[in-house]
Amino acid sequence: MATYEFKVSVASRHIEEQSDPDKSQYVFAYTITIRNAGSIPAQLISRHWVITNASNQVQEVHGLGVVGHQPLLQPGEQFEYTSGATLTTPHGTMYGEYFCVAEDGTRFEAAIPEFVLTLPRTLH
Repeated sequence: MATYEFKVSVASRHIEEQSDPDKSQYVFAYTITIRNAGSIPAQLISRHWVITNASNQVQEVHGLGVVGHQPLLQPGEQFEYTSGATLTTPHGTMYGEYFCVAEDGTRFEAAIPEFVLTLPRTLH
């Protein structure tokens, strides 16, 4: 077991009722689960996102915490939250990292794996 390690998993979905394709507005929600897989308590301090739409337009987002929280996780504990993103295309990707500080003052990053934001498949 690594001393400093947050494991991050993501599930995303399209929010059809909030999207407006005629205005190139596609709304997506994503649920993130962050688990302290390390051996020491640590706190998520800030985040950095890279959001790319299907036209290869990139937007970067930096901010403190996640959805108003800076969770302190004991080893084995997890924190889950849901947030959203709006794209101008029906497909895109997101990835990033969380910046964390362990109880002993050590700083480390937790990678957020790239995930896809896309409309669900339609059957013909």
